[in-house]
Amino acid sequence: MLDTDLCWCGSNKAYKDCHRQFDEHLNSIKLKAFKGQKRPPRNIIKNEKDIEGIRKSGIINNGALDLIASKICAGMDTETINLLAHNYIVEHGGIPACLNYEGYPKSICVSINNVVCHGIPSRDIVLKDGDIVNVDVTTILDGYYADASRMFMIGNVSDKARKLVEVTKECMEIGIKAIKPWSFVGDIGAVVEHHAHKHGYSVVEDLGGHGVGKKFHEEPFVAHFGKKNTGMLLVPGMVLTVEPMINMGARHVVLDPVDEWTIYTKDGSLSAQWEKTVLITETGTEILAD
Repeated sequence: MLDTDLCWCGSNKAYKDCHRQFDEHLNSIKLKAFKGQKRPPRNIIKNEKDIEGIRKSGIINNGALDLIASKICAGMDTETINLLAHNYIVEHGGIPACLNYEGYPKSICVSINNVVCHGIPSRDIVLKDGDIVNVDVTTILDGYYADASRMFMIGNVSDKARKLVEVTKECMEIGIKAIKPWSFVGDIGAVVEHHAHKHGYSVVEDLGGHGVGKKFHEEPFVAHFGKKNTGMLLVPGMVLTVEPMINMGARHVVLDPVDEWTIYTKDGSLSAQWEKTVLITETGTEILAD
């Protein structure tokens, strides 16, 4: 690519003024194939317009979760939570990304107690005192996706359940803190797994985070277990989710054979999850949705 060509990222800037220095640094890094180290594909590197689009989508997504935080309580059915999010997103010009995604029937996921993820909202599922609940919301605005989830503790939650929720949030925060430009995706999983195991918990391995922004799910897959200095190189312009699913019991999960969406802990133990959408910058990270 010539210096005067338009940059491959779609910024409409000259290559020399945009990603030339980035490419030179990227190509200078010697990767170790036996550790699964690899360069990210160009199509997951976001330009300034993309980042601003995801950021604006994140504002709506955050607003939907804030609204739910102000309303959620014992006695509320999960379809009501779904409608709160759906209506908020639509009223602010967005589209609920989950609705009809690969056949998913609702606008968000609401996962209670031993449900790890993808709980389908229903009028028949009513929150009770002592429940721990994950609400996962993804918004599309002008073609850009922002994804986040939060845990809510309903009423008088047991000390054991409260600790699981708190430690899971710590796992997410530690995972985000491990992200450095020009480090590796395995760095995230290594610190998350260590922190979870330190507290006697297990990390779900069948599911994880992902790239996000122009699509709902992009490269890379973000495992919340593993080893440092492995996997895809993390570079400025990448956007991904950190969303550890932490179980009080064993890590194994099962899929509901009837709805083919809801995922439970195999042993019936409690599970918790927190999620943020994270931009990798030249100096660290920026949270685009939380």
